Amino acid sequence: MCQTRGKRRTQVQRMGMVLGVKANKIDEYKRLHADVWPEILALLSTHNITNYTIFLKEPENLLFGYWEYTGADFEVDSKAIADDPKNEEWWSVCMPCQQPLEHRKSGEWWAMMEPVFHTD
Repeated sequence: MCQTRGKRRTQVQRMGMVLGVKANKIDEYKRLHADVWPEILALLSTHNITNYTIFLKEPENLLFGYWEYTGADFEVDSKAIADDPKNEEWWSVCMPCQQPLEHRKSGEWWAMMEPVFHTD
């Protein structure tokens, strides 16, 4: 699916990622995400992240995240999100709940996944 924004033509990028969640922090993580701060939702939208969903698989305690990126430069948008002070505050309460996978790539917190199939 292609979209035109101004003079830029963008391709929707579907992105999946996986992360562990600490067993003793699952309830806290669910509470946080039942009431995500409005500033975080606005930040994601401003930087072209849509259809963001996080699934939990127990008893393995894995989080699967999915979003669609509709912008023209994911690196620029993801850096803007990461550098935002409100997002840094959000991460400070979420990250203690999380357990990154041992075999993720250098620099990753959530381990990005390779898409192997999609249908609309």
